[in-house]
Amino acid sequence: MDIEAIGKDIVDAAIKVHRALGPGLLESAYQHCLAYELRRRGRRVECEVLQPILYDGQQIDAGYRIDMLVDETVVVENKTVEQLLPIHEAQLLTYLKLRDCRLGFLLNWNVVLMKNGIKRMVNNL
Repeated sequence: MDIEAIGKDIVDAAIKVHRALGPGLLESAYQHCLAYELRRRGRRVECEVLQPILYDGQQIDAGYRIDMLVDETVVVENKTVEQLLPIHEAQLLTYLKLRDCRLGFLLNWNVVLMKNGIKRMVNNL
């Protein structure tokens, strides 16, 4: 599976959705539309994926949910905030580590141009 092709589809689909909807909606609206657009492109998309933590050899459900997992490989976290903060980056990096994924995207939909709301992050490179 070509991880770069998945990433390209995510960015392209996010820009398409944002052009159609613009800023100002709830995070969930963008997530549903992005999932729809990625599925149209043949991608497998899971939303609100349970992400347990491993503690003392035990998997514990601590309530963590990954917004989107694309092709079981790329994590997408959707935000509708004034600006992305270091805590958002830490959240995505933690999910990448817990899931053992190498690529993730923070998408802030609350921007005028979507290209300004996309943060690509990698794990273990």
